[in-house]
Amino acid sequence: MKRLILLFVLLFSVGVFAQNTEYSIIIKDIETQLPIESATVFIMKTKQTLISNKDGKVTFELNGASNVQVSETNYEKLTLRWTTLKDDDFVVYLKNSHNKLDEIVVSKENPQKTLQKIVSNSRQKLADSYRLKVYVREFFMLDNKYSYYNDGLVNFQFSVSQKKATTTLLVEQNRSYGLLETDVSADLKGYNLNNIMENYSNLNYFDPILDSKTRKEYSFTTKGHPNNSNYYIMSVTPLDNAKEALDTFEIIYDPEKKLIVEFSVIIEPAHLIEIEDNKKPGSTNVTKSIVKVNYRVDGPDYYVLNANEEIGYDLVLKDDKVKNIQVRNSFVTTNFNKQNFTYKESDVFKEKTLFNKKNKVLTKYWDISGFTATDEEKGIIDSLEFKL
Repeated sequence: MKRLILLFVLLFSVGVFAQNTEYSIIIKDIETQLPIESATVFIMKTKQTLISNKDGKVTFELNGASNVQVSETNYEKLTLRWTTLKDDDFVVYLKNSHNKLDEIVVSKENPQKTLQKIVSNSRQKLADSYRLKVYVREFFMLDNKYSYYNDGLVNFQFSVSQKKATTTLLVEQNRSYGLLETDVSADLKGYNLNNIMENYSNLNYFDPILDSKTRKEYSFTTKGHPNNSNYYIMSVTPLDNAKEALDTFEIIYDPEKKLIVEFSVIIEPAHLIEIEDNKKPGSTNVTKSIVKVNYRVDGPDYYVLNANEEIGYDLVLKDDKVKNIQVRNSFVTTNFNKQNFTYKESDVFKEKTLFNKKNKVLTKYWDISGFTATDEEKGIIDSLEFKL
């Protein structure tokens, strides 16, 4: 009988210690005390990656002990020992790394040629076989009102075809809330997930400024990063007399490894004003366009870490009516793995977007899958769920 009791106690103890503990970390600037958005939190045991939200917050579960690494391009990297973590909101302060002035970098090489080499090398490194587990989410606004929301925990299986990365999409879990009107163009009901990930991995955004014809409509300036001596920042802006150039680029890159660490592509409001609206029914006139993508360099590994896009359109309807449409999309890579995976063809998600996929919820994946929703965002999601 004593042996049975002892066995029960041992099994109970193992069960208790095997349980996951949820942690929350809030990341702030040590000088300003303000939250730091888009900081990377890397769980060293599980190799899970999380990105801080507008409140500087990340939430994750941990089974056992693991040190945690916190980093952001403009700050000094910090490693937290597991023993210092608390399961309540734990504030972490990062110190701004003022390493050098943002002086202009003088080089004998033409900056377009430099960018061409950096993009080419980055593309080559990204074109590999691996799998990314990604948390994706999308907010949809119709006439300035939130009308639809979806998110999902998905896997992108990467392979190489003709020296370019191609992806196969496998959906683990997903959910969708809200309703959309029938007169909204089907093309605007969410992103094509495979296309957007392939664009990030193949760096297709740079094609216009690498083309020998269109790149003459831009000015190129390279400066040292003001807060990180390891990086340079290249700004590519449309010339005043440019006929077609609209996008403004900012590329943060490692000049030694010749790898892109971060880039943004934005159409400035001043340039949008210059575009003449198309009034033909069915036409779309851009009102906002922002793309920002970050990459992780971890030894020999190099992959998409996170991305955010905000796209706005005015959709022209009949009788001179206009619908304003805005889509805000986020990708967060929670895990990178080079292990060879197998899957059935029936497991492949062949649709473009999660928009029409039936909800499949097994766990509260959205709470611990890389990007913690703010209180405001939770309110939006709850209101859309209630509508159904």
